[in-house]
Order: sequence, then structure tokens, then C-alpha cells
Amino acid sequence: QVQLVESGGGLVQPGESLRLSCAASTRLFSIHHMRWFRQAPGKGRELVAVITSGGSTNYADFVKGRFTISRDNAKNTVYLQMNSLKSEDTAVYYCNAENRYNPTNVYWGQGTQVTVSS
Repeated sequence: QVQLVESGGGLVQPGESLRLSCAASTRLFSIHHMRWFRQAPGKGRELVAVITSGGSTNYADFVKGRFTISRDNAKNTVYLQMNSLKSEDTAVYYCNAENRYNPTNVYWGQGTQVTVSS
């Protein structure tokens, strides 16, 4: 079982930045693909960004050029740097881990609230 704990959310104004962190309670962090999802009020959960166990990244079109996902395997942590935030980025952001050798082993964090408002 892997526990994921997100942090770094908060209230910011449009155009500002936030960095989310997700700490994983596993020594096998490096073999997990890591993803950030978000869910806005009244909407479904959507994929924001992914970083594979090998370090490859991919982003949803609506965050390309503004958000950056990264990982520090030594700290068992994945990050989401969010720049140029917009009101439509307001959502609960969730961290997700998938074991690359056993994709049925998928874990979720509890989420962290990001609110972008003037």
C-alpha cells in the first residue's frame, strides 16, 4: 500500500504561481508513474500531467506551457509547478501513482485545494 500526501494548495490571484508537492510513502517510488489530476466543482476528474518512472512527461493541452511536472526520487516526491494561473484552474488537485510493473496497483492522495480568484 502506498500513501500519497499532497500539499501546497491555496488561494492565489490570476497570473500568480503555486507549487504542489506529493510525498509518497514507498521505497519503490522510482518504479511508479506519477500523475496529477484535478476536479473542479460539478465536473469530472481530469488528467493534468504525467511523469513516467523514466522521467518522460506529458501535459493536458489546457496547461501546456504553464505547468511543469517533476519528480525527486531521492525524496519520494512529485511536484507540479503551476505558473500563470487562471480562474479556470480552480479545482482540487490529486496525486496518483501507478506501479509500472503492476498497473492494477494505483493509489490516490486526498487532494489539495487550489483556488484562483481576484
